[in-house]
Amino acid sequence: MSQYESRARLSIDPALAEFVDTRVLAPLGNDPQGFWQGFSDLVHDFAPKNRQLLALRDDLQRQIDEWHIARAGQPHDAEAYKAFLTDIGYLVPEPGAFEIGTQNVDPEIATMAGPQLVVPILNARFLLNAANARWGSLYDALYGTDALDAPPARPGGYDEERGAAVIAEARRFLDQAIPLKSGSWAELTLDGIVSGGIAIADVSQYIGETEQGRLFINNGLHIEVQWDPDSAVGKTDKAGISDVVIESALTTIADCEDSVAAVDAEDKLLAYSNWLGVIRGDLEESFEKGGNTLTRALKPDKDYVDWHGNPQTLPGRSLMFVRNVGHLMTNPAILLADGSEIPEGIMDAVMTSAISAQDVKGLGKYGNSRTGSIYIVKPKMHGPDECRFTNDLFDAVEDLLELPRHTIKVGVMDEERRTSANLAACIHAVRDRVVFINTGFLDRTGDEIHTSMRAGPMVRKGAIKNSTWLKAYEDRNVGIGLKHGLSGKAQIGKGMWAAPDRMAEMMEQKIGHLRAGANTAWVPSPTAATLHALHYHQEDVFAIQKGLGDIPSLDLLLQIPLADGTNWSEDEVREELDNNAQGLLGYVVRWIDAGVGCSKVPDINDVGLMEDRATLRISSQHMANWLLHGVASENQVMDSLKRMAAKVDEQNAGDPFYEPMAGNWDTSMAFQAACDLVFKGVEQPSGYTEPLLHQWRRRKKAAG
Repeated sequence: MSQYESRARLSIDPALAEFVDTRVLAPLGNDPQGFWQGFSDLVHDFAPKNRQLLALRDDLQRQIDEWHIARAGQPHDAEAYKAFLTDIGYLVPEPGAFEIGTQNVDPEIATMAGPQLVVPILNARFLLNAANARWGSLYDALYGTDALDAPPARPGGYDEERGAAVIAEARRFLDQAIPLKSGSWAELTLDGIVSGGIAIADVSQYIGETEQGRLFINNGLHIEVQWDPDSAVGKTDKAGISDVVIESALTTIADCEDSVAAVDAEDKLLAYSNWLGVIRGDLEESFEKGGNTLTRALKPDKDYVDWHGNPQTLPGRSLMFVRNVGHLMTNPAILLADGSEIPEGIMDAVMTSAISAQDVKGLGKYGNSRTGSIYIVKPKMHGPDECRFTNDLFDAVEDLLELPRHTIKVGVMDEERRTSANLAACIHAVRDRVVFINTGFLDRTGDEIHTSMRAGPMVRKGAIKNSTWLKAYEDRNVGIGLKHGLSGKAQIGKGMWAAPDRMAEMMEQKIGHLRAGANTAWVPSPTAATLHALHYHQEDVFAIQKGLGDIPSLDLLLQIPLADGTNWSEDEVREELDNNAQGLLGYVVRWIDAGVGCSKVPDINDVGLMEDRATLRISSQHMANWLLHGVASENQVMDSLKRMAAKVDEQNAGDPFYEPMAGNWDTSMAFQAACDLVFKGVEQPSGYTEPLLHQWRRRKKAAG
């Protein structure tokens, strides 16, 4: 422990201690000695409570396992099951009538509807791209993706034919979002604009003029129509329009959790440093492109002159959340006196809030929240007790940092079964600071499988998407959120579109999230955010929310997706195992060997999908379930893992730093980690992959 610094009954990584003292506390004018004493007191108060909550998780799971084992071979009795869950405290009474009381919420969260990005906080370039995705070029988004129903661009420079198709599609969008008093945007000419201007049907949609063009608004989102008749694009346009710029990613989540591989003090320091760079506005990243060194930085605000002639500004960047880790993991960056690691979620809460306090005090170059709030997404909470713990923890952090009560807002990830079954009580536990509830199919399905692991074999993974419980889960999330007053005060979100190269398919399907009542939804890239923003011009989400009200029965949510005696053929079992194994290995090999927590990973059909740990949880738990119930044997599972390791090796053949798994069964730490995730999957807490991933990643880092 000699490499640590001693501070108030804690041992702290020296680089982290120096970072906090000099870069976080000094600008705030806070005394380091007082901070570390208060931090130590907070940890010693909350760490035992954290352990008690984890012990309760284990105890409830043990009782559920025993209930299913005792009834093995009997038909599932839904009423008896629900009564049992109530008796053991898994289900709690509904709270009385209430509405959330959250105040000082930025409009991007409360009163605007639009896309949301999630970005790994360890990658500064990705983080900058996401923060800068508040505004996006519709021309670029259409030209470079399959969202445009036109032949692909011909290689060798600008394809004027495809460019013309882009312009035509953008004009159709403008006709829908900002209709003219007469005629179409497609009929406008430069001469006509100069002599007669642009007469829009609803003059209230005109906001003002920017240096590049004119600014409009529709459904709360801004549209900038840019003119430059001398530009490469503008000179091909009869109206001289050079681009249509869309307000895109209203909010972005900088992720310390599922999309990163952060296992030690070095990783956590990088995460906190990048977050500080975003908050202070001085984060930069240089990289090589086309033989040139480019530097990326945060974009400034967008200036314009309103129709009264007064100078105004609009935010130039996404409003930033930071996602802390959940309650499960610990981290060696800070140790207690007995040498044990402190809960990582407690460390994240204090560190990310202390950094964000610089924004509250106006110390940043640009500013994040204009209402003086700090936005933290809290994942993987199991039920209202854990939400209450988070609320109490945030109270204590506010006291430590001398921030007004409820400065720290919370986004509740509704991704664990005990949370979705008790969602109203969970919201009630954080009712004065909640700004976000969000569904997540992958983690929620992983927990569904693990909770009912002993009930029997589950249906195939693809069939789970059609399960009764899943639709009830999605609809209950919206209905319960609306019932308790989230509309106009907080986000009701939906999950990720995982295929960044399939934008046409996204444009067909993801509008369903709006029609279900979600005023934000996750997208995998800035380009996807610009395209998804078009949906919010088509649909007025807040009007849709007013027409929603029915909340599906809890009984539907509690239906377990069991296979009910289905006998799959050997080919079907192999196909399912291969699909799970390939996805698992393709992700794990990057996590363990390269420390990459989120990237575009080819699936079994070579389609690139954005993967994070939630994908891993569902795949490993599904294989563990089939193994437990004899649907597949150990030999069958290992056969799939080895064959798919060879396939993943082939898919990564172009990476000079890639370490092949096939044939290196006893030396590839990535392959061994993948095997552990399956063969030890039943015993993993809540089916989480973090304990094993962290164990193997630390071994890999230690081995150099």
